[in-house]
Amino acid sequence: MIAAHSVADVRAAERAVMALLPPGTLMHRAAAALDVECARVLREATGGVSGRRAVVLAGSGDNGGDALLAAARLARRGVAVTALTTSEHVHPEGLAAARAAGVRTRPWQAGDEDVCAAADLVLDGIAGIGGRGGLRPVHEGLSALDGPVVVAVDLPSGLDADTGAVTGELMAADVTVTFGTAKPAHLLAPAAARCGRLVVVDIGTTDHLPAPAVERVELADVAARWRRAAPGDDKYSRGVVGVVAGGPDYTGAAVLAVEAAVRAGAGMVRYLGPQHPAELVRQRRPEVVVGEGRVQAWVLGPGVSPDDPEQQDRIRRALASGEPAVVDAGALAGLPAALGPHHVLTPHAGELARLLGAERRAVEADPLTHARRVHESTGATVLLKGSVTTVVGERGVLTAAAAPTWLSTAGAGDVLAGVLGAALAARPDEDPAQVAADAAVLHGWAATLASAGGPLAALDVADAVPAALTSLPGWAGTGG
Repeated sequence: MIAAHSVADVRAAERAVMALLPPGTLMHRAAAALDVECARVLREATGGVSGRRAVVLAGSGDNGGDALLAAARLARRGVAVTALTTSEHVHPEGLAAARAAGVRTRPWQAGDEDVCAAADLVLDGIAGIGGRGGLRPVHEGLSALDGPVVVAVDLPSGLDADTGAVTGELMAADVTVTFGTAKPAHLLAPAAARCGRLVVVDIGTTDHLPAPAVERVELADVAARWRRAAPGDDKYSRGVVGVVAGGPDYTGAAVLAVEAAVRAGAGMVRYLGPQHPAELVRQRRPEVVVGEGRVQAWVLGPGVSPDDPEQQDRIRRALASGEPAVVDAGALAGLPAALGPHHVLTPHAGELARLLGAERRAVEADPLTHARRVHESTGATVLLKGSVTTVVGERGVLTAAAAPTWLSTAGAGDVLAGVLGAALAARPDEDPAQVAADAAVLHGWAATLASAGGPLAALDVADAVPAALTSLPGWAGTGG
């Protein structure tokens, strides 16, 4: 897991450590880390360090101080450094150190985007973890910067560190160097895509941090938690998944959801739906039982029309049954007033927007805030699909980002629903948000294997799930 902490918690930890250390210690540690990473980036991009050109953008406060102290270190390595100050109030010690090391310093002025574009590296220290709303208008031209490698100090300037919201123009980073711990924006959409490669540097605050605000689930975490079949298991102990999916218009959704549940390890799958999808399911998976019976978790809604009375009645009865349920697509249209954390809603941005009566672009700009609103209003666990999947539950926020871009294909959500249904059936006593995040990571990893760098179809992802499980780091030699 990668842990991220809120701005308030990070600042409290820094204050606790600074009280025990000589003044400026944490800033010098941060600057040293920036210097090392910038030198590494210059070697990778240009083949060397000495004689290269760097522009340091230094704003007010400690973020600008980190950047200016790093500028001094780079200058002593032989880098030709220009520091452009973007505020009237910059860190005095950092400015003095930069000038003493031979750094050319002056205030930002119109047209300095061209100065940045001519450099080998730009170090973004305009705004720190307290910034939000995008770059100021005078700096918005940096959003189109092309050419130099961009290294961000803590996070790209203008991002909301706690929510990952993007509400203005930004200069995306190729590398982000952050201190003590990751910040939520590093792990959340849409900010994560603007951060590039993330480097987390320990500056001595780790022991003073509380529980994280956001965590990123990784492949090894899934390997440690996914339930394996054990001696003595039967189909019921492995989990029975009931699938209410498909209809006259979307018959394939039933096949995809069922296939994924089988591939993800369900001991048994029951299908409930119209005759034609049922026939297709039987042809593809003859072991699936068509009809009602014992169920330990539900997959509800893939390919179901809101206007299909029989399927919607099945969904209502399943939601009232008390078993865990994946609530997807057509099942999101008529949610009951009271849900619980064992109900996992799996909307994409458009579906979440409809649930809230909001605009899709607003959800895409700030997914976490909108997912939290749905969680708080329904009581359900919310898995918001996207390039970074965001899961909001009773115990906090989890994210998953293991998927290739090729996964944005028709039917991929039906496969995720089936994988998640199997996981909920097999792990009924675990935190549903944790189970949901694990399923999202496995789904993305299966897509990576199926894609091999190229296009894929949803059924390819379902077929790759067993190989994805057995290739997880640490899978072999563990479990029953």
